[in-house]
Amino acid sequence: MSQLIPPSVLPILLLFASNVFMTFAWYGHLKYKSTALPVAIMASWGIAFFEYWLAVPANRWGSEVYSAAQLKTIQEVITLIVFAGFSALYLKEPISWNHGVGFALIALGAFFIFHKWS
Repeated sequence: MSQLIPPSVLPILLLFASNVFMTFAWYGHLKYKSTALPVAIMASWGIAFFEYWLAVPANRWGSEVYSAAQLKTIQEVITLIVFAGFSALYLKEPISWNHGVGFALIALGAFFIFHKWS
């Protein structure tokens, strides 16, 4: 599979997919607040299991191309993108301007992580 997808792109795709699972694991239960907490915890844990099957290879293979700091930064930026969509589409909680500003500042931080300083 890694032959078909460039080594710099594969971890990003896997991290994106893993973040979809993790976002549902962490926040999906908020739509079902009447569900007993232990049930929500077990359901979330079951969803997170699949997140690990994607995140661990993403980081293992990604470490061949990116530093650990870069991988973490990629993961955090992807998390914000996935969460913004999840919040608006699934939870029906739209992203407001102040969220956008906060996300932009995080993106600025990502620039500093990836910029080649001499």
